[in-house]
Amino acid sequence: MAEAEDNSDQSARPSRRMVLALGAAAASTVVTIRPALAQTAGSVMNCQIPVPAPQAAGNYIAPDGSLVAPGTPGAFPPAPRPITGEEAKLLLSGGPSPSGMDSQSAQAYANYIRRLQAGMSGFTCYASLQMPR
Repeated sequence: MAEAEDNSDQSARPSRRMVLALGAAAASTVVTIRPALAQTAGSVMNCQIPVPAPQAAGNYIAPDGSLVAPGTPGAFPPAPRPITGEEAKLLLSGGPSPSGMDSQSAQAYANYIRRLQAGMSGFTCYASLQMPR
C-alpha cells in the first residue's frame, strides 16, 4: 500500500517541464501587459478637455467654473485651445498655469473641469485622470 501512495504523490505534483512552461507563459503575459499600461497612461495624459464643451461654445467661465453669458463681470473667455490631460492634472493639483493662461483664468478652467459630469465633452478624460495608477 505504501507504494500506491507514493505513485499518487508523484502524479499529483507537476513535472519540471510543466512548471517551466507555466513560468514562461506568465513571463510573456507580463511583457505583453506592461506596454499596454504604459500606452494607456500616455494616452490619458494626451486626452483633451474643451473649456467649455462645444455645445456651450460662446459662453464664458465664471471663477467657480460655471458657464455664464459673455461679458459677465469677473468671467473669463473660453480657453484658447482644449486643455490636455497633463495640463488638467497640473491645474487640478494647483500647479503652474499652462502657457497662454493667467493664473485666475486657469483656476476658473480647473473649477469648470471639476464640474464635468458623465455625457459632457471631456468627462472621460477627466475621469481617467482621477483613476489611481
